[in-house]
Amino acid sequence: YSASHVVVSLVKNYPNYLIVNLDKLDYCASLKNLEIVSEKKNYKFIQGDICEPDFIKRLFETEKIDIVLHFAAQTHVDLSFLRALEFTYVNVYGTNVLVAAAHEANVEKFVYVSTDEVYGGSTDEEFDESSPKRPTNPYAFSKAAAECSVQSYWERYQFPVVITRSSNVYGPHQYPEKVIPKFISLLQQNRKCCIHGSGLQRRNFLYATDVVEAFLTVLKEGKPGEIYNIGTNFEMSIAQLAKELIHLIKKTSSESEMEHWMDYVKDRPTNDVRYPMNSEKMHSLGWRPKVPWKEGIKKTIEWYKENFHNWKNSEKALEPFPVTEPFAQLSGP
Repeated sequence: YSASHVVVSLVKNYPNYLIVNLDKLDYCASLKNLEIVSEKKNYKFIQGDICEPDFIKRLFETEKIDIVLHFAAQTHVDLSFLRALEFTYVNVYGTNVLVAAAHEANVEKFVYVSTDEVYGGSTDEEFDESSPKRPTNPYAFSKAAAECSVQSYWERYQFPVVITRSSNVYGPHQYPEKVIPKFISLLQQNRKCCIHGSGLQRRNFLYATDVVEAFLTVLKEGKPGEIYNIGTNFEMSIAQLAKELIHLIKKTSSESEMEHWMDYVKDRPTNDVRYPMNSEKMHSLGWRPKVPWKEGIKKTIEWYKENFHNWKNSEKALEPFPVTEPFAQLSGP
């Protein structure tokens, strides 16, 4: 999802570079997100799986890749409780396959896209890049473990890796299993927002074009061996998010009418309260988020009106996820 925005920006702004987009085309992928550049001469799409070492090795040999931006991952926290082994396989093993092949191919820079969730939750402590990793769910654990794999290539070989940890990204192109497009799509279909637990958990939301600028900054200015928090001070509880969207989509400010569109359900096994991050290190490279919430969310709402069916199984994304005990019902890849 974030990668589709980055690919479009790179193809448009760097006509002299060939941008190779490798994607497995899992359930949450849609090539419609890339139709705008699909005919460009400097864009090439390859369908493939980062968990297949021979395929990945051949890819580096045939495409002569200079720089890798590694976004590929299983990312949905709710699903990770049901499919912990699959998340570990894709996110840890797949990353190891990719970084090993990139090292062998002697690429100039390898950017690993991680998440603020590796820090675990916090009520008051602001995380910086040196804060310890304390993941609390299978998704976050798999991203933290993958980070260790990537960092080991810097420590052992001085292979030029860079790690980013970003806040929640929202905007067009996102499969509607994630909270913002899910709430938008439910409301647009006259269905209620499904809220885990109290809804008081708070999240920082960063608009897609801002995160694109962050990745372009890291590509140019990011130093090998370093980690960069890509964060925003804009923070909102899930319950308040639902109310904002109800106000914008259902055109109401009445508290009782808003409550009508909110359905509180049992919380998932762990649900971190906040992920406050210090992003001064990114600010020192010249990047700061620019898109105000009101502007970003209006663009996002408009996009889903027209594009909800960009995925074959988009309706399935709106189903409430079953809640199980942590790490139960493990299933392999």
